[in-house]
Amino acid sequence: MENTTDGTTGKGTDVAVKGEAAIKPEFLTTKETFHGFIDSEWQEESLEEPEAKKLKVEPEEKNKTGKPDGKRLRGQNKSRPHTKPTTYDEKRLCLSVIRDNRECPFGDKCHFHHDVAEYMASKPADIGETCYLYDTFGKCAYGLTCRFAGGHTTPDFQTMENTNLVQAYEGRNQVKNSLSKELQNRLRKRSVAFEKSAEYLKTLSNNRDRKELQANGKKTTEELGFVSRTNVFTLNLTQRVSTGAEAQPLVKTIGPLTDADAIKLRQCEKKQVDFQDKLYLAPLTTCGNLPFRRVCKRFGADITCGEMAMCTNLLQGQQSEWALLKRHESEDLFGVQVEGCFPDTMTRCAELINNNIVVDFVDINSGCPIDLVYKKGGGCGLMTRTRKFEQIVKGMNYVLDVPLTVKIRTGVQEKSNTAHKLIPEMKNWGVSMITLHGRSREQRYTKLADWDYISTCSKLASPVPLFGNGDILSYEDAMKARDTGVSGIMIARGALIKPWIFTEIKESRHWDISSSERLDILREFTNFGLEHWGSDTRGVEKTRTFLLEWLSFLCRYIPVGLLERVPQKINERPPYYMGRNYLESLMASQNVGDWIRISEMLLGPVPKNFSFLPKHKANAYK
Repeated sequence: MENTTDGTTGKGTDVAVKGEAAIKPEFLTTKETFHGFIDSEWQEESLEEPEAKKLKVEPEEKNKTGKPDGKRLRGQNKSRPHTKPTTYDEKRLCLSVIRDNRECPFGDKCHFHHDVAEYMASKPADIGETCYLYDTFGKCAYGLTCRFAGGHTTPDFQTMENTNLVQAYEGRNQVKNSLSKELQNRLRKRSVAFEKSAEYLKTLSNNRDRKELQANGKKTTEELGFVSRTNVFTLNLTQRVSTGAEAQPLVKTIGPLTDADAIKLRQCEKKQVDFQDKLYLAPLTTCGNLPFRRVCKRFGADITCGEMAMCTNLLQGQQSEWALLKRHESEDLFGVQVEGCFPDTMTRCAELINNNIVVDFVDINSGCPIDLVYKKGGGCGLMTRTRKFEQIVKGMNYVLDVPLTVKIRTGVQEKSNTAHKLIPEMKNWGVSMITLHGRSREQRYTKLADWDYISTCSKLASPVPLFGNGDILSYEDAMKARDTGVSGIMIARGALIKPWIFTEIKESRHWDISSSERLDILREFTNFGLEHWGSDTRGVEKTRTFLLEWLSFLCRYIPVGLLERVPQKINERPPYYMGRNYLESLMASQNVGDWIRISEMLLGPVPKNFSFLPKHKANAYK
């Protein structure tokens, strides 16, 4: 490829490199020219960046893998360092001072500041002059520790309140599904009762015993007095007629039989959800947090779902896992996704969710491809363990009052699809909706999604709604997906790359969004993040971390006005190009250092000991 004198590449109008997006020649440039332009506005040194998506394995790593040929970096940085948010606070203000200025119960042994003036002198400089929390809600719960404290602090270090705003939000709970201390303690002590789960698991045990007895040629379970929950009345009545009224029933009774005892909640009597023709924001690990979902709701997402939660961690009362179930008031159609591999834990988890939080549906993740989940039999592993899968679905359905949905892939092996065999069975199990990602576990996110196969499975699933998922990055992609006959569309990476995709689909247009509008979206995300994670140093840095994770996807977006061929395809990587202004060029950088610069425009300078390594190796730079 030849370079022209102005630093652009002589590619012409065609895609010269396979897998690269076609950009108008006047915007194309070289790596050196691009970084020279970006760094011209900044005095700091830029981090070293290798060729995009062409990274080779290091020599020592080649020896480890035993593969002589080079290989792209893909997958996750499993051993990346995790910095605790508290690391960035050299010495924090004591909670006794923050809350009500009372005497600290720990006295001289307390490790935190009690002298407000001393703390304010050592506290990092404020990020901005106004506090989003104070301006929105009339008060900031973080008081003097807020990194925007100047907007609501008097000269004598007293926190101000806007009475009118405080009264407007009084009694209004914007975020639901929080884990109470009382429930957490009960879960840790294992004192939570799972009555409906116990009933279902008992039937599993009895069915297993009956099969063993029948296999051994012994008496049937009816002869041994096996009584199901739904036929107690009939069986007792038959025994009384045959043996006399004086005979004792096989099951101890505790009062008159009610409808609730004799009739189980049928599928048609559960809460109904209209899934038809909706735009579904996929549950996205790490990036699909509550602030990001709020951004997508504003752009037109119809259905949102929490990040994948491990059922065992929920049952243990882990605060970090329960945080994934939180729901904002703007999420009018919201579900949670759980992962597990055993009927007992999944059924108990479903009953726990049903009794303690507010959701519109519960989703089973049977499409997760990562080894940690698959090797235990969860995620995609459930697709190969149909008996366990059936027991899990039926058990969760038994204890839930809301619809149960399932997310699957085409199969485990790349050229051995199994979803079409599983879907007719799932219809009989009682699932309310199926989502199919058009790739196998082996493919992960490589190659194109198989929408022809999704179309075939959609016909097999009818009348149960089936949503298709894979490779949707424009309204044209969405229209083609709808033509396959699916009931709706799930969008995952497309929403991370351009969250305004929901608006594009609903308005059937390509949105040539400006760099300033995109920065406003990021600013809105940071405001939502400060509201969700906090406006103190800990909350600011947590917000920054999630912003940087999101920027690792946002940088893949190519503005519509720069494309030679519209629309951009999700499997085409952007070459080096100059934007129509500096900010647009900065947002196109795949350099971690430039993402940090964008975060500093919104959240102030990073701490001295700040470090960040992206989750995905394809975006990691050393």
